[in-house]
Amino acid sequence: MATPDRVSYWNKTKSLMFVMLALWFFFGFVVHMFVVPLNNIVIPIFGFRLGFYMASQGSLIAFVIMLFWFARKQNEIDEEHGVAED
Repeated sequence: MATPDRVSYWNKTKSLMFVMLALWFFFGFVVHMFVVPLNNIVIPIFGFRLGFYMASQGSLIAFVIMLFWFARKQNEIDEEHGVAED
């Protein structure tokens, strides 16, 4: 039988997972659909076109940031519900 605390834990975990999937889809597919229009924007310091940068490096950087953010948020959910690891 599912207790209310257990249901709350999985609801929060599921919502975090769906946010991460939406962000992954955005940085993995949507940004790459707009590479040509984004190439009209040039990054002033380096001189790279924004579309080129997002296709080659930007999405990878976003994925790494998302990984650390997800781990931190999941740990907060685990601690809140008393199932955190040491």
